[in-house]
Amino acid sequence: MKYEKEINRRRTFAIISHPDAGKTTLTEKLLLFGGAIQTAGAVKSNKIKKHATSDFMEIERQRGISVATSVMTFEYKDNLINLLDTPGHKDFAEDTYRTLTAVDSVILVIDSVNGVEEQTRRLMEVCTMRDTPVIVFINKMDRDGKNRFDLLEEIEKELKISLHPMTWPINSGKDFKGVYNLDNKSLLLFTANTKADDEDAISIDDLNATLLDEKVGERDAAQLREDIELVEAVHGDLNTEEYLAGKVAPVFFGSAVNNFGVREMLETFIRIAPVPRGRETSVRKVNVGEDKFSGFVFKIHANLDPKHRDRIAFMRVCSGKFERNKYYHHVRLDKDIRFSNPYSFLARSKDVIEDAFPGDVIGLFDTGNFKIGDTLTEGENFYFTGIPTFSPEIFKELVNKDPMKTKQLEKGVQQLTDEGVAQLFTQFGGNKKIIGCVGELQFEVIQYRLLQEYGAACEFRTLPFYKACWLTSNDQKKLDDFLRFKQQNSAEDKDGKPVYLAQSEWFLNTEISNNPDIVFHFTSEVNK
Repeated sequence: MKYEKEINRRRTFAIISHPDAGKTTLTEKLLLFGGAIQTAGAVKSNKIKKHATSDFMEIERQRGISVATSVMTFEYKDNLINLLDTPGHKDFAEDTYRTLTAVDSVILVIDSVNGVEEQTRRLMEVCTMRDTPVIVFINKMDRDGKNRFDLLEEIEKELKISLHPMTWPINSGKDFKGVYNLDNKSLLLFTANTKADDEDAISIDDLNATLLDEKVGERDAAQLREDIELVEAVHGDLNTEEYLAGKVAPVFFGSAVNNFGVREMLETFIRIAPVPRGRETSVRKVNVGEDKFSGFVFKIHANLDPKHRDRIAFMRVCSGKFERNKYYHHVRLDKDIRFSNPYSFLARSKDVIEDAFPGDVIGLFDTGNFKIGDTLTEGENFYFTGIPTFSPEIFKELVNKDPMKTKQLEKGVQQLTDEGVAQLFTQFGGNKKIIGCVGELQFEVIQYRLLQEYGAACEFRTLPFYKACWLTSNDQKKLDDFLRFKQQNSAEDKDGKPVYLAQSEWFLNTEISNNPDIVFHFTSEVNK
């Protein structure tokens, strides 16, 4: 394998969670360990200027939430780590779903106080669907939360995954004293408002040693011995193969805001997490060790730097070596393109790179050539598969408030929907532009960005649609007839694919049963 050394030192993963579970805080602690940043930002407070490194859009800084996936690259102990911090808010779930197609593994953050929440379930469904290896970090142990055994049982039941504790907590909330590392048999003691260090770890090979009683007290030492005996009897040693197959998730307990328990997880992660893997395409499986370059675009972000109106396509390198200023084949457009300034990222800061290897996520300056799912190769024609577009849940008509800015509005809507923040449908028999989103907050973001970035004012009118279904049929005439008869409920997406907009579940089920020759799809795979 030509680039074996470079491939084997790379780890590409996403951090996912429900909003407010501590995902962005954990991201920053990992960056601190990697030396990529020197001080952590304040995520929540609008008054504090040092915002979270990974939240770079103005609206994110106002709201204190992440609404776009950020890419950060840093080195840790000779490993090159590509970390993707995803939006936790459910209204931006689709961005997260697509990001999961570009990573090899996932760290799932769970709030020990709230346990498994709705968004966590959705995200894990996508991971399960793709057999993505998952490590669980149970956060906020310094707050009064659920019983540790009850919490593990809830996670296993709700997320349908087997857990394997790697560290074990001593109490929680104000009584939280630290964690015992089952892997290297050491005790890490917790002191509020101070960050733990490697030197703070106390080696305790024998839990019956009196040293444990001295450090945590007799009562807590007795409880820890009882807990560990039970945990080891049930779980034994971690089976790394089962973790890599997405069947077992190692679990760590800690407090990200106090930087406690994070290093233990990071050390285990770089040891067991998968190196970049091969990927399926429309023609064949592309192996990670192939000499020839290939990669796909999983995210597009316009106006990363508002001063320059730039547009960046985020690309995952899948095989071979990407080189600056070399021509590559854009499969969909059937033309060759070269990139003079490819970037690696640390959130808003960009560094021009000379080359990139499988597993790397790079930013390509885009003048409108890219859409989500586009593939670049060294000449071969194929698409990487499995990049989904989901059916929206809320539909609104886009209304232009300033006819003088029609061109700016159309350009803005085109670019923002290319990014994947929303879907654009054009109603058959008319020019009505319909925006479909997963949640209300997306409309706010679109309205805000159209005004701030394109100078176009718009408003939205709610439409009575329940779901969008993409239509396919082996009988083109029957499909054409259906679209003609149902013109008020028919549209095409921005790729020209026919879509049925159902008013309700009843209408949808009726049309499905009345039209057996037409297939109704709830997701549309990009490029399929």
